[in-house]
Amino acid sequence: MKIYAPWEKAFKKISTPFEHFLHAQTTTGIILLLMTVLALIFSNSNLNEIYNNVLHTKIALHVGSWSISHSIHHWINDALMAIFFFMVGLEIKREILVGELSNIKLAILPILAAIGGMVLPALIYTYFNYGEVTQAGWGIPMATDIAFAIGALVLLGNRVSAALVTFLVALAIVDDLGAVMVIAIFYTEQIHIMPLALAALSFLILVVFNRFGIHAVLPYLIVGTVMWFFMLESGVHATIAGVIAAMAIPSKPKFTPVDFTAHSRNLFDEFDNYPVTTDNQMHENQKAILQGIKNNIDAIRSPAARLENALHLPVGLLVIPLFALANAGVSIDFSSIADTILKPVSLGIISGLILGKVLGIAGVSYLAIKLKIAKLPEGSTMSQIFGVSFLGGIGFTMSIFVADLAFIGNEELIFQAKVGILLASLISGLIGFFWLKSQSN
Repeated sequence: MKIYAPWEKAFKKISTPFEHFLHAQTTTGIILLLMTVLALIFSNSNLNEIYNNVLHTKIALHVGSWSISHSIHHWINDALMAIFFFMVGLEIKREILVGELSNIKLAILPILAAIGGMVLPALIYTYFNYGEVTQAGWGIPMATDIAFAIGALVLLGNRVSAALVTFLVALAIVDDLGAVMVIAIFYTEQIHIMPLALAALSFLILVVFNRFGIHAVLPYLIVGTVMWFFMLESGVHATIAGVIAAMAIPSKPKFTPVDFTAHSRNLFDEFDNYPVTTDNQMHENQKAILQGIKNNIDAIRSPAARLENALHLPVGLLVIPLFALANAGVSIDFSSIADTILKPVSLGIISGLILGKVLGIAGVSYLAIKLKIAKLPEGSTMSQIFGVSFLGGIGFTMSIFVADLAFIGNEELIFQAKVGILLASLISGLIGFFWLKSQSN
């Protein structure tokens, strides 16, 4: 008998078209929480010096006279996170082509709610920091951490409808798209034309691969890596290469379902024509036929679907946890924590993620429903949307990422931002979880 972890039991109660995606995000949320706690322990113990020394250790790659050298922290944020953004791009593309965002009638509510949930927090943050150098952090409270938010909702099990889970997934995907655009447009300080042109040429090659029907994954990964390097050199944040590369990955399978059935049936018939040996060993030709069946299975799934499925585990168990471990470490002086929270940066982020997200998501949703522009997700209530809007205030991964870009080189402002993000995400998550839990009592 298989034994399930608590979050897996909750997951099994939800019936949605993307169960694997939800399962991956829920598991990621659990691990992300553990790594965040670990980072805080490292930063507030005798291990702090070792922790920082490891993060600042340089790792260099040399090829002849060419070399590239960055700290471990830099490699995590610029290289590993490019893989995370690549998967984000694949998720965005899937949702637009065949997911909840492909039907405008279903998509209009999460799209409008996501826009409200981005604009209001940015405005509230700007109110606290207007005219100051810290105003550059306006993009920090715009983000929603999809893993934490969905993880909290899925843990509620059948207390919430599948449509409400879908609403949050679609909202978070639109939110991710907005965050990517903000990073690309507003957090690029200096652009070097030649590397950017070479990155554009790399993307064009990926598009040509797509148009010529190349379904093998390896060519896309090779050229995508080259594009990442040129993007790194261009001044545009290298992780954007991940999202752009995802847009070029084919989303149509090589075989139609009818072709798959016909080809596979012929192969199974051929496989059965070989006699069974006394020791139940396969004939060499049967091994080749099995490989052909495997190739058919791969061919009926698009490269985008195969990559997204393959990346969920390494991104969820390695990339995002390493990012949390490297970036969530905050040395907290509890004697001055109140002063830090009242700084314009922290106050703007806390107000933006808690108040701004609720006003933006729930407020815009209420107006859209009242004006009959959209309708409530099936089986849900406006009170539940209110609870979900608090979960939208869990900014964590994206918010920390934007904070590092907004205040690059200013450790004090980054510290204030991280304190605000961690506190606001904790408060938002707890309020949202217990509010939604209370709705079923």
